[in-house]
Amino acid sequence: MFMFLPDATWIIILPAFVFALWAQTRVQSAYGKYSRVFARSGISGAQSARRLLDAAGLSNIAVEQGQGHLTDHYDPRSGVVRLSPGVYQSSSLAALGIAAHEAGHAIQHGEGYMPLAFRNNIFPVANIGSRMAVPLFFIGFLFGGAGQGLAWLMDVGILFFSFAVLFQIITLPVEFNASTRAVALLEGSGFISRDEVGPTRQVLNAAALTYLAAAAVAITQLIRLLILRDRRN
Repeated sequence: MFMFLPDATWIIILPAFVFALWAQTRVQSAYGKYSRVFARSGISGAQSARRLLDAAGLSNIAVEQGQGHLTDHYDPRSGVVRLSPGVYQSSSLAALGIAAHEAGHAIQHGEGYMPLAFRNNIFPVANIGSRMAVPLFFIGFLFGGAGQGLAWLMDVGILFFSFAVLFQIITLPVEFNASTRAVALLEGSGFISRDEVGPTRQVLNAAALTYLAAAAVAITQLIRLLILRDRRN
């Protein structure tokens, strides 16, 4: 954000960006390693997700194969767990962990897990905020000088971006809980054995780092906006 404003405040967000790049590397490394290690149960990602959902009384939630690489997600509006081909078809530990993680989100939804409900409720505002914050702040920054009276747009932009930051923060307990559920469900159902728990958890822990990094980037960006606003005023 605001790459067109080269100034000393960049030092605030630079570590978060480096952390985000490192987190992405960790995800790719963990997935690449454990996508080649297959669970002794022989069950596929799609099968494990289906059985976990059925066991939770969520037979109404569909499990579908999506497209792309690591595009796995749970769509609460359509009631579908969509798994990327590499997860849907594979019986690797990485595939089972990711599939169970997404099934965990559906189970959270079915149970009315409060952090997930809160995140879903603020998503529309956060989505609008993430798109509107930059242009509003930029207009206020450029045309907020004496006699122009648009400095208030910087505050509106910051307010909108705050909702996006809140969304990133509340995402953390949602994702961590889904990963914890995933490992427990897989082991409890016999889909992975005790010695396969560690590798499966490594994949999910690496994925969790990306959400932590996203939150760190968002928070530091918000801090930078506040500093730029104060300097402009």
